[in-house]
Amino acid sequence: MKRNLYNSLLKWKNDADRKPLILEGARQVGKTWLLKEFGRNEYENLVYVNCSDDDFAKSLFLHDLKPNRIIRDVEANTGQHVNAGRTLLFFDEIQDAPNGITSLKYFCENAPEQHVVAAGSLLGVVHHPGESYPVGKVNALRLFPMTFDEFIEAKQNGMLAKIVANCDWGAYTPFDYLLKDLLRQYFYVGGMPEAVKKWVEKEDIPAVRRIQKQIISSYANDMSKHAGAETERIRMVWNSIPAQLAKENKKYIYGAVRKGGRAKDFEMAIQWLMDAGLAYKVHRCKTPEQPLRFYEDFNAFKLYLLDVGLLGALSNAKPGLMLTSNDVFTEFKGAFTENYVMEQLKSADDIEVYYFSKDYSTQEIDFLVQTSRRVVPVEVKAEENVKSKSLSQFVKTDHADKKLKGLRCSMKPYVDQGWMENIPLYSVKAYIDKEK
Repeated sequence: MKRNLYNSLLKWKNDADRKPLILEGARQVGKTWLLKEFGRNEYENLVYVNCSDDDFAKSLFLHDLKPNRIIRDVEANTGQHVNAGRTLLFFDEIQDAPNGITSLKYFCENAPEQHVVAAGSLLGVVHHPGESYPVGKVNALRLFPMTFDEFIEAKQNGMLAKIVANCDWGAYTPFDYLLKDLLRQYFYVGGMPEAVKKWVEKEDIPAVRRIQKQIISSYANDMSKHAGAETERIRMVWNSIPAQLAKENKKYIYGAVRKGGRAKDFEMAIQWLMDAGLAYKVHRCKTPEQPLRFYEDFNAFKLYLLDVGLLGALSNAKPGLMLTSNDVFTEFKGAFTENYVMEQLKSADDIEVYYFSKDYSTQEIDFLVQTSRRVVPVEVKAEENVKSKSLSQFVKTDHADKKLKGLRCSMKPYVDQGWMENIPLYSVKAYIDKEK
């Protein structure tokens, strides 16, 4: 399966100032597969060391952190030569090997000619007890679940994926029905690679849901393993996300998690889910001016799941609802649609994402996106009725002096109304990529 991040790996390989690379991401988003695929395709040989289930690997960094000694021991253990520039040395689950993360600093300083990559879960790499992150000594990339364009590509429709990526609005028309059908499939399957692979192979509806449930179960096990006394609160927050997103006002309410719940009760739990890459937190922004971070409201936020397919599994949404009608786009007050849009935005580099709401008013703008060019107010419309009263007032009246141009994502075809563009939901990521 093709992943967009592959191109970033190529840039890393060809960069004269390359440092050891850490590929971060939530568990089961495809980090190991991607780095192995990259190593096999782009190097003479790949030397793979799994630090999670290998006693040799767990002791590899205990004696000293000299790259020459580490390489010598790896060669002896694997029976493969590590040749500078021609071999990709891959340490998987590096957080499970004591001093493994620290060793990357010494590869950077003392063996810069070696091409070294490591993969690890976000929690394990960033919050590894007893070790400091080698700031300035590594390059880092983050892998997310597969985006909708990657899903189309996996379905063996590269031509359609190119049309979507190019924002060729006129070319969309003959494929509109097909793209909407693929989008319904994506809402059910999501972007976790194992679920996508099973769907591409057999379109086995129960098997996909079993995989999603297994992934959710593995995340629950991670909570027990890594979170200690905070485990129960983390699970409460995690399980509350579908209901929070199904509210008309999607602002996160602590009291909906537990009666009388307050910020101090669940702040650490929410941070844990964010650190693990399992949830995305979007703060309210008080005014649409760059930089949006200057106007961030830390007391109001929305919480999204990392994957729309997992949202369906966690909600126990019926497959028929997801796959056979447009109800999936409107059910639960558009929760699936808004989560989907957030995922696509999150996967784009170099953008900031917030939302806007006005005190003592029902006016809300689903997302404020800051690109390198401008601030884009984004309204997500899951229904055929696409009246944009809030967006119109926001752009044309309340903030007319800022000369904003709104973006509405809906099931309708592309149209430019001057003050706002309407784009099909399936082109969200492509549109934002062109705005970066």
